[in-house]
Amino acid sequence: MKKNPYSGKFIVIEGLDGSGQSTQAELLKDFLKEKGYKVILTKEPTLDSQAGKEIKEVLGKKKKISPKELQELFAKDRKEHLKSLIIPALKEDKIIISDRYFFSSFAYGSASGVDLNWLIKINNKFLLPDITFFLAVSPKICLERIKKRRKERTLFEEKGKLQIVYKNYQKITKEFPNVKIINGEKSIKEVFQEIKGLVEKFEPKARNFS
Repeated sequence: MKKNPYSGKFIVIEGLDGSGQSTQAELLKDFLKEKGYKVILTKEPTLDSQAGKEIKEVLGKKKKISPKELQELFAKDRKEHLKSLIIPALKEDKIIISDRYFFSSFAYGSASGVDLNWLIKINNKFLLPDITFFLAVSPKICLERIKKRRKERTLFEEKGKLQIVYKNYQKITKEFPNVKIINGEKSIKEVFQEIKGLVEKFEPKARNFS
């Protein structure tokens, strides 16, 4: 994995399903746009690649494949995502905010019994984010939020599975630089205030953040 060598900034927001990462990504995009930055909000898995479309079918329980095959699809989708959108935008001095990235593959993939070292290996050539926010929300609260939002659950949205994923996230995020752990059980406003404060402080003299 290599650090971002481009003029733009790469921000990732991670968390369990129901942790609020999509909401916080949207709020951060609006905040940075108001400050005059060129911002692109994106999400993984994408729906732009063939791999991304297959992933959606698997997560929606419409298709069955092995956990290892699923993670290979995630890596293929991520490779295309970087090539077609993320890297070109970073070269143009834009800020990319990604709702999920390879941390999700590590946490969810290893929860399915896939070897973590293998997962890291197939993602090893991808860019490291400049900063990553992990929203720490218990599986119980995440499932309560999901239940209020919709009836159907995806492949991983069960308490036992999410507990394993949560432990994996806690372990994995300590192994990578520039990962900030946020208490996502606070109100949406309080969570965003913490993220906003960290973004404003992050490398204040570096490109894009002044």
